[in-house]
Amino acid sequence: MPNLKSIRDRIKSVKNTRKITEAMRLVAAAKVRRAQAQVLNTRPFADRLAQVLSGLQTRLKFEDVDLPLMKQREVKTVALLVVSGDRGLCGAYNTNVIRRAENRAKELTEAGVKYRFVLVGRKAVQYFKRRDQPIEAQFIGLEQVPTADEAAKVADTLLSIFLSEEVDRVELVYTKFVSLVASRPVVQTLLPLDRQGLEAQDDEIFRLTTRGGDFAVERLKADSTQAKELPSDMIFEQDPAQILNALLPLYLNNQLLRALQESAASELAARMTAMNNASDNANELVGSLTLVYNKARQAAITQELLEVVGGAEALAG
Repeated sequence: MPNLKSIRDRIKSVKNTRKITEAMRLVAAAKVRRAQAQVLNTRPFADRLAQVLSGLQTRLKFEDVDLPLMKQREVKTVALLVVSGDRGLCGAYNTNVIRRAENRAKELTEAGVKYRFVLVGRKAVQYFKRRDQPIEAQFIGLEQVPTADEAAKVADTLLSIFLSEEVDRVELVYTKFVSLVASRPVVQTLLPLDRQGLEAQDDEIFRLTTRGGDFAVERLKADSTQAKELPSDMIFEQDPAQILNALLPLYLNNQLLRALQESAASELAARMTAMNNASDNANELVGSLTLVYNKARQAAITQELLEVVGGAEALAG
């Protein structure tokens, strides 16, 4: 017969765990809202920057300008910027992005190209350090809702190793935010910048909402900013190539910030989902344990009644 006290203790333990997982889910939801607000706040700068770059395209042919950040070189060494999280309890978020980075490193090795890792997040640092992988730089302890200053620090490192020709290309491996229950690790080339990569494109933003008391995310298509052509008689105080050369690092910073925001939103959404599943499992476990407890309690009462009846019959006999 099951021990009633041990079952009661188990039920109490599971309920306490459920309180923790529910609290973690709500905290992750609040941080997703902060990430959403940050995306909206950084949009005006990104839109204005896209306008200026697009305007310069009409006045300047990129292929006729020798810009360091757009210079194509023979690829001998590639820097892989891998964005992971500092914490666990977020499902397969970290595992998926690390596996994608490993697969990309294998592809480069098979092609005869060397690679170096620039790692963001404690989980990626711990993983690749244990496997003695070449690590150029690492960034840990970043805010869960990334800031422009943090993106600038990462960008400075990438610009340094690219402009010094230590690497010939920089690729970004991060998790693209899709929804609360889905994310997708992707690989994107950061450097050298491609002319086509500077063209204005339709962007998406995510909004955290509630449906029937449950959290949900809506992907909204943001209106693309139509670049206005610069007047043909506009006179630049500086050479347009110099202006473009100064704006491209800002564009790179913006790209990195958006990637960090997408990764942060993916991590928080994965944590929300994992904690929600944990809470649901705890509810199911409490229900099954309560059923076992009630059956055991009923069996104990029945056993006591049988003993009383048996004792009474013995006395009557």
